Amino acid sequence: MLETVQALNLIATNPSVRGGRPYIIGTTITVSDIIIAKLYHNQDADGIASWYNLTLSQVYAALAYYYKHKDDIDQQIHRQIRQTMAVKEQRLGSQDSILP
Repeated sequence: MLETVQALNLIATNPSVRGGRPYIIGTTITVSDIIIAKLYHNQDADGIASWYNLTLSQVYAALAYYYKHKDDIDQQIHRQIRQTMAVKEQRLGSQDSILP
């Protein structure tokens, strides 16, 4: 019996799309977007698919990609969080200033 390997080609990277982060083909939704929804917002696969208007195959492909590249994606997520916090801190800091 000859084994045939089947691949789901649903995840891509492109330096000009979302800063080169892995994303779901046909969208600009990144793997890290899916993981943030799952881990930080406690969404299940159905909820993520509904929220982002994706198929379950797309969501599970992103999850599979994440678990295969967990360290890299985790670093991307932590960078995003640090950048978001820095921007938030800059904005809040300027709101309390009495100077224009």
